[in-house]
Amino acid sequence: MDPEPGPSSSAGTDPPPPPGPSQAPPQLSRYEAQKRRDWNTFLQYLRNHKPPLTLARCSGAHVIEFLKYLDQFGKTKVHAAGCAFYGQPNPPASCACPLKQAWGSLDALIGRLRAAYEENGGAPDSNPFAARAVRIYLREVRDAQAKARGIPYEKIRKRKRGGDGGGGSASSSGAAAGGSSSSSAVAPAGEVSGGGTSS
Repeated sequence: MDPEPGPSSSAGTDPPPPPGPSQAPPQLSRYEAQKRRDWNTFLQYLRNHKPPLTLARCSGAHVIEFLKYLDQFGKTKVHAAGCAFYGQPNPPASCACPLKQAWGSLDALIGRLRAAYEENGGAPDSNPFAARAVRIYLREVRDAQAKARGIPYEKIRKRKRGGDGGGGSASSSGAAAGGSSSSSAVAPAGEVSGGGTSS
């Protein structure tokens, strides 16, 4: 008579233990971590708004107001029309023109906030970050900064690779306008990362 296999014979096929408090949560990517910080910063801005705003009442105009508020933390010199260095990419001296957020930083920020809004239960058709007014504002900022800094904005088109017909790679258009689209326009309390270089 053969002995019946006991519970010890299946030792190699035990299911993994269920996740418990001892396991750390998965590490967020840089993009996801930045998106979360940006979202929390925007919600804090709404709470501090006079009068306080709820997300449900937020419009494209409030988003533009938020972008203008962020200019005080900018690092990109944007020459005023009356400045002697207006339109010069490498001015020979400093001036009193303000530092602002670079267009590329703002554009990337809006992309992250647009995604965060929908991930947090917002409907795509009511997304204030996707409002036409916000797109127009960003286009105006891009064009104004390109003229003021003497750095023409040129949209970089995808090039087709020979033979495969697939899309090639496109480099960041934010760098052409004086900013880096991968950098952040929002940082925690008192510090702002990204935003291009001062001239």
